[in-house]
Amino acid sequence: MTSHFSRRDALKILAAGVASTTAGCVSGSGSKSTAETEKNLGYKTIQDQWHNRHDRVWLGGEYWANPMEDWRIKSGGAECVDNGGNRSVHSLTHQLVDPKQSFKITARAQQLDIAANDGGASIRIGVRSELNEYRSNCFALNGVDAGVVGNEIVIGDKRGTLKRSAGSDEIELVLIGTPQVGSSSLRLEVRLANSQELIGELEHLVAAEDIVGNVAVVSNFSIPVIEYGDDKLTPQGRYRFADWTHSGAAFASKPEQKFGPILWTMYTLSDSRSDEGFVMSLSALTGPMGAQDKHTVELQIQRDGIWQSQGEAQLDPDAWTATFRIANWDETLEADYRVVYREQLSDGTEAIDVYPGKVQANPVGRPLRMAGLTCQNDYAFPYEPVANNVVNMNPDLVFFSGDQLYESHGGFGVVRAPAGPAILNYLRKFYQFGWAFREAMRNQPTICLPDDHDVLQGNLWGEGGAPMPERAIAENTIDKTGGYIEPIRMVNAVHLTHTAHHMKPHDPTPSLRGMSVYYGEMIYGDVSFAIVADRQWKSGPEHLDIIVGTSGNDEEPNEFNPKFDREDLQLLGQRQEQFLEQWSDDWRGHKLKVLLSQTILASLATHQWKADHYLKYDFDSNGWPATARNRAIQAIKKSQALHLCGDTHLPSLSQYGIEAQRDSNWVFCTPAIAVGWQRWWLPDSVGLKHQQRPSHGLPNTGEYLDSFGNRNYVYAVGNPIVSEARNRYVRAHEKSSGFGFVYIDTEAKTYTLEAYKFMVDATDGKASNQFDGWPVTIHQRENRGDNKLS
Repeated sequence: MTSHFSRRDALKILAAGVASTTAGCVSGSGSKSTAETEKNLGYKTIQDQWHNRHDRVWLGGEYWANPMEDWRIKSGGAECVDNGGNRSVHSLTHQLVDPKQSFKITARAQQLDIAANDGGASIRIGVRSELNEYRSNCFALNGVDAGVVGNEIVIGDKRGTLKRSAGSDEIELVLIGTPQVGSSSLRLEVRLANSQELIGELEHLVAAEDIVGNVAVVSNFSIPVIEYGDDKLTPQGRYRFADWTHSGAAFASKPEQKFGPILWTMYTLSDSRSDEGFVMSLSALTGPMGAQDKHTVELQIQRDGIWQSQGEAQLDPDAWTATFRIANWDETLEADYRVVYREQLSDGTEAIDVYPGKVQANPVGRPLRMAGLTCQNDYAFPYEPVANNVVNMNPDLVFFSGDQLYESHGGFGVVRAPAGPAILNYLRKFYQFGWAFREAMRNQPTICLPDDHDVLQGNLWGEGGAPMPERAIAENTIDKTGGYIEPIRMVNAVHLTHTAHHMKPHDPTPSLRGMSVYYGEMIYGDVSFAIVADRQWKSGPEHLDIIVGTSGNDEEPNEFNPKFDREDLQLLGQRQEQFLEQWSDDWRGHKLKVLLSQTILASLATHQWKADHYLKYDFDSNGWPATARNRAIQAIKKSQALHLCGDTHLPSLSQYGIEAQRDSNWVFCTPAIAVGWQRWWLPDSVGLKHQQRPSHGLPNTGEYLDSFGNRNYVYAVGNPIVSEARNRYVRAHEKSSGFGFVYIDTEAKTYTLEAYKFMVDATDGKASNQFDGWPVTIHQRENRGDNKLS
């Protein structure tokens, strides 16, 4: 967990090797009336610390801002900088849990832009998802608002009239909840902050359960969420909040739920096969800091019981990622680490944040355990069944193959340009990924690949980094056109947040327009992992005048149209093809190989969106372009590598063919963490010809030609059902969500593949935990077409 340290804690750390001056502490009002109130409520007053923090975007680890990019700490308060509706700030460390107890919440609010269509300022209580889990509660669009809008005072659906409108004057909202039989009595007082003149009061009785959940302050609470770009709908009012306090025994206090300043860490350990020996690379991510905040973090390693500083690393001012690279790491020993951030407070003191973890020893002499995860649509956030299973299974390596976020994450739309706001929009969405899976990454090496949705595109044909044509933006065909829609600076920030902790790229030369690259090799546990970018160099469909979603759909399923392929089209690109050919021949320092990428080199889906919607040609799949697909497989054939990937939202295990069925590598496409857009592989239903169905006899398996004529032997597939479940976890389970797990035995030369469903306990050994057809063990030699699994 991330811990906020008091002065006493800071002094303890000082003795252990962390230098500091003084540490900030939380303080409340010392007035007699406040003390009496605290005594009556049975709980001390907790006050925000914005008054003691420098101006910046990120509001602090105690809060989640919706959306982050629309809020700033400014002159000691939290100021909404956007005029949109329902911009909110949630408390992460305190929730209302016991309606049989009393509570009090106060906040000062000020309208910054006076407008006729004012959306008001409120304290919101009882915000909860169907899980009533504090992270998921942050995105629930419900709760009871207590505040002011125009000349009215409001509690829920009850309204009254203020004695006078506050205008631009700062007001104080005081909300007191008192338990009644089966209900809660809410009283709201509104005062002018400076004079304490009472300008409004209102009481309302609500059901007891209506107050349970998160608490928040909200700018424009009475107006629905307005996404970016809907300027004609945007109101003109916006609010600033300060001196936000809460007290009372109805609250639960959980400081361990704080998220930041250090949000999470990721690290890798790799044999460099050079005089640098094993190299440990670690990145730490913080929230976006301000000009007067400290812009470095420190890494400490415990050796012989003593914490030793490894120096400080600079936070990148776009990605807010600091990266450490330590050569000649002793890979034979497990080592504790901690990342330290010293937040400079405006009163001259420090608040020290420490994020601990463990660097594992290089796993040799036993099978390497590896978790494979992909695609996390946020309707199922925070994905606890999957996240907890991964932690409990204690893998040696965690692999995220892409789509750690979607454009819809957290709501409020997408900011495309300019680069600065676009990066903040991306970071806020990306932070949900780390918030959900940081415990799975804290103590295990992690590979994290960006894919199309990570750069905020529904589909990506990267064209080596070329810009998307302006006509595509004008015609709203951005998901059907090649190139990147986002600025290069934003894409590079995506690459940095995902891969800064990876080993050095094989060739760091940027691609077009200075776009960074990350393909390369990691050697760990006697296994060489090749990492490539499936889509960065991929050709766009406009090269062949293809209209995505339309072209070829009128053709018979078993026909293959030669006009949809051409020799010069790219998939992995020449640079990565050459890298894979070299990697396939190089066996120094390891015994087995694995290819890691975003998606399968085939078009393994017949139906999309709906189970009865047949789509013959999926040009977003890496079955297209077919000639380039075959070059990619030919480049890895000698490696005898297992290909591990994700992206399709459809768990599958299959074997590639080039010149003949089953003459090449096996590929395991892991289940999606939370399936959004659904896909099915139902070749039998559309009459696709097949041969050699596996001995297990499962439908929709065997040797097929996909829609581009690629040879593919499908051994197992986890088709979903259409789910209408209201519970997010049940819905994810029914949509074939879950995760993969792989045991790599370098002595037996085998890969054992497991595909787990979403809502299971993966540690209890039940066969029903896995999709039909799994687990499967394949031998290294089967990746060249020998001794075929039947």
